[in-house]
Amino acid sequence: MKKILYLLFLILLVSCGQEHQSKELQIHQGQPTDSIPTPVLTLEQGNKLAALPLHCLETEYPNKMGHVTASPTDQKRPSEQHPVFYGCFDWHSAVHGYWSAVSLLKSFPELESRAALRSIIDKHLTPENIEVEIAYFHTKQNTTFERTYGWAWLLKLQQELDTWDDPQAHQWSGNLQPLTDLIIQRYSEYLPKLQYAIRVGEHSNTAFGMVFAWDYAQHKQLNDFQAVLKQKALEFYREDQDCPISWEPSGYDFLSPCLEEVDLMRRLLPESEFHNWLVKFLPGIQDGRLDIEIGKIADRTDGKLVHLDGLNLSRAWVLYGLAAQYPKYSSLMDQADLHLSHTLPNLVADDYAGGHWLGSFAIYALQNAKNAQENI
Repeated sequence: MKKILYLLFLILLVSCGQEHQSKELQIHQGQPTDSIPTPVLTLEQGNKLAALPLHCLETEYPNKMGHVTASPTDQKRPSEQHPVFYGCFDWHSAVHGYWSAVSLLKSFPELESRAALRSIIDKHLTPENIEVEIAYFHTKQNTTFERTYGWAWLLKLQQELDTWDDPQAHQWSGNLQPLTDLIIQRYSEYLPKLQYAIRVGEHSNTAFGMVFAWDYAQHKQLNDFQAVLKQKALEFYREDQDCPISWEPSGYDFLSPCLEEVDLMRRLLPESEFHNWLVKFLPGIQDGRLDIEIGKIADRTDGKLVHLDGLNLSRAWVLYGLAAQYPKYSSLMDQADLHLSHTLPNLVADDYAGGHWLGSFAIYALQNAKNAQENI
């Protein structure tokens, strides 16, 4: 039954095929086009997307633990070691699986799986279970566990719960807060010691982690945490120029090293300073030019190769976010639409390798698409 639900968790959201290829060619040649509309997250789509967390949050195996073993007795099953975040293949995917559930419940009160998802959250997101999660982060060999990708998504989950006007959500938010506070402490201790930015397209990308951390710090008005983030971000990225975006994508990317910097710096720099920085960082972007190739996947059963679906989605949300904040870059929404529309049909999951996490990326990209449409 779970397999059937999982296979149904997404529907085709937009048409694909030659229309996509035509628009991709036009954009590459610098021609304006609006042949593919900006995708919109609807209740019907939300019902399909909700099948992802409904399926995976309590799916314990297969599981990639990421655990450093301290002794022969230090081996526990995932649900014992992480009684909240044990599903969805790995810890960070479980975290953004919960974020997906909360986000969809907030957006669609009529969600078909509302009762089932609320039951799962209430069952696992308890003070007792959070204490176990905290204790794990205090074990000697695992103090840096999930640094910083999982940390960032935990802050995003906390923010989503904090901003949900729902009595039960207020309780869940309070239950999660002690773990969130620990993550903020770890982040604040780590960043001053990090001498160089991590400019990769996978989990350890420094800019991506800082984006979600910054959003949370602003949400909570954590001035000290904001200061730590801003100081390090400016130290790492303020003087960057001529980012080699034409080198992207690398084979395992699910984040764009260049565009993640843009996503961060648009949050931190004053408007005029940001525009000056961006023109030097990605020359030609002020004219709506962005030479990037859509990530294409030969085998979606390969957990690494399927990362490129995530790259298309994360690129889309960065471009939507940029256009929403500064409409002068609204022409870049064509690229965002193309990336999002190319990938959404592929998320009719036929394998757990990508399905355990890509739904979260799709939801976040669609949210940013909506925000861009409302602000342009």
